Amino acid sequence: MRRARRVGQFGWVWAISTLGLVLLVTLPPGGAQAVPSFARQTALPCNVCHTEFPQLTPFGRQFKLNGYTLSANMTELPPFAVMVEGLPGFTHTQKAQPEADIPPGFHENNNVSVDQLSLFYAGRLFGPYADKLASENVSNVLDKIGIFAQGTWDGVAGTWAWDNMELRVANATTVEDTPVVVGAYLNNNPTLQDLWNTTPAWGFPFASSPLAPTPGASPLLAGGLAQQVVGLGAYTMVDDLVYVDAGAYHQVAAGTQEAFGNDIAGQSKIEDFAPYWRLALEKSFGEHTVEIGTYGMQSRVLPSGVRDVGHDTIYNQGVDSQYQFLNGEHNFTLLVNWLNQNQQLHATQLLGGALHQHGRLWSASCTGSYLYEHKYGLDVQFFDTQGSRDAVLYGTRTGRPGSAGWIFQLNWLPWNAAGGPSFWPYSNVKFSLQYTLYTSFDGSTSNFDGNGRDAHDNNTLFLEAWLAF
Repeated sequence: MRRARRVGQFGWVWAISTLGLVLLVTLPPGGAQAVPSFARQTALPCNVCHTEFPQLTPFGRQFKLNGYTLSANMTELPPFAVMVEGLPGFTHTQKAQPEADIPPGFHENNNVSVDQLSLFYAGRLFGPYADKLASENVSNVLDKIGIFAQGTWDGVAGTWAWDNMELRVANATTVEDTPVVVGAYLNNNPTLQDLWNTTPAWGFPFASSPLAPTPGASPLLAGGLAQQVVGLGAYTMVDDLVYVDAGAYHQVAAGTQEAFGNDIAGQSKIEDFAPYWRLALEKSFGEHTVEIGTYGMQSRVLPSGVRDVGHDTIYNQGVDSQYQFLNGEHNFTLLVNWLNQNQQLHATQLLGGALHQHGRLWSASCTGSYLYEHKYGLDVQFFDTQGSRDAVLYGTRTGRPGSAGWIFQLNWLPWNAAGGPSFWPYSNVKFSLQYTLYTSFDGSTSNFDGNGRDAHDNNTLFLEAWLAF
């Protein structure tokens, strides 16, 4: 997701935005609805598909599995929605950041921001209009095609760009009395198609400060290819138990990326096609659901897009698990993910970007999420990234990429159970107070930048309101 624009020193924006939201949440509620465009399509409450959005319930995963096409045919509106993150947001780091690291127009600390504004077209591809565009038989086929398309205004850069995009087609059938769903997808972010909140595209934290320092190293599959590639794949779910997904990703042409708002300066490129695979088992036991799976991708990478010295080979392999307990009053989700990267950096070494040709980088996280009465939530995550020593590749004082710590987050979702105000029923809001605590940062616990700055100096307090309508 794209990030943040500071509203700057204009404190009146903070005051007006906060007052407006307070007034909204105290107005009489209307009917409860899900993610806005999906809500209009399904006429289902938000908490049917989500615990704290965007985290999915078993029904939410089925909705996505079946291509975003489930419909109650109760609206004539096209499937548009709007999301605002940070209305406003506030970022405080334990120690002011170096001036060189601050985006233009921002302070060294205590920044107010409007984080991002997104416009969605999400639901059945032709909305409620397929039967008006074609015969009944053709419209029945068209209604099996779904879309999730997001364009985002990034306030830090002050630009619009494409964000997560996915087109899906799915069909549910039976084979010898066994339920089977088969489908295909086209998207621009590996793991975007996944059903669980363990894999990178939809993993926790669902939002974070765009103005805080973040670790420099992460596996390629953990967001390193988002909006730079296009992938085509197919999947199946057999007997609501076995999920298999296979696809391949290819670099989007530079001119096309620029047309969609991407900054391609210094961008590394995928050579030819990068195969992606996913296998997962999910089983429900009454109020309990358990998933365990694995996923991966092998990529040939041209560092900085240079072809003259060959390519790097990056192999990512992950293991994940999710446990969910939902009984209405109490909702609990446990998310575990481990992603390993084996890297053969032949081209990077020849270009002077690495000391060693072979190396390893891995990341791990464990997240617990609790939601009471669909309104009051607590998230806790432990995260850790480690890897082989290479001072040139990572540019850290110790030569290691290691960063670790905790994220603590409190959430309040006043509309999640009762719905939005009566005049604005297709809406939801989440207020969050998030604190990130680092025990190590970019390879060190102290003096990581050679200037006496400790890992704890990057600890970040982040407040935001997340509004969808």
